[in-house]
Amino acid sequence: MKFFVDTAEIAAIAELNDLGMVDGVTTNPSLILKSGRDIIEVTREIAELVDGPVSAEVVALQADAMIAEGRKLAAIAPNIAVKLPLTWDGLKACKVLSGEGFMVNVTLCFSANQALLAAKAGATFISPFIGRLDDINLDGMDLIEDIRTIYDNYGFETQILAASIRSVNHVLDCARIGADVMTAPPEVIKKLASHPLTDKGLETFLKDWEKTGQKIL
Repeated sequence: MKFFVDTAEIAAIAELNDLGMVDGVTTNPSLILKSGRDIIEVTREIAELVDGPVSAEVVALQADAMIAEGRKLAAIAPNIAVKLPLTWDGLKACKVLSGEGFMVNVTLCFSANQALLAAKAGATFISPFIGRLDDINLDGMDLIEDIRTIYDNYGFETQILAASIRSVNHVLDCARIGADVMTAPPEVIKKLASHPLTDKGLETFLKDWEKTGQKIL
């Protein structure tokens, strides 16, 4: 499973990228606001930092305007994926932009029917939002599983990009089901390395080592 990092913070991306943990980056208007940066400027910097796809989101609501914004965002760098909302106009824009050879990430997906439409419109990625479904007492993993089954049934090449990931268990479940990609905040990715038994074992080893009176350096 590919790891995308969901942030517009350059330092956080660089740290994970140096460890080989970044296969791509996803951003959205809320993350751009949080970064305090100009969208074109920060998107270009991210695209230069990582080799994989960098999702940059349009803010228009009508198809023609989405297409125009998408073309401008795609011109920033060759690895830009234009992020479009899963609306009828977003699907129209997806069809045009994907037809022009641009990567397209269709976002805010909450049903398998929506994912089916996005695949037929030529989306490179579909972004089902797990955490937001969990918030309304629906199991977001059921959606990932349904999309995986449908895409496999018909050979769709659209990649499932699991989004709105809130916990390490979300990551594990997505990997089990077979999501192609997951995108998560840096802090969630770092938590994948944590386990209480690792901490306990390390504490024991260090106490025993101290008793030996030895030094390695």
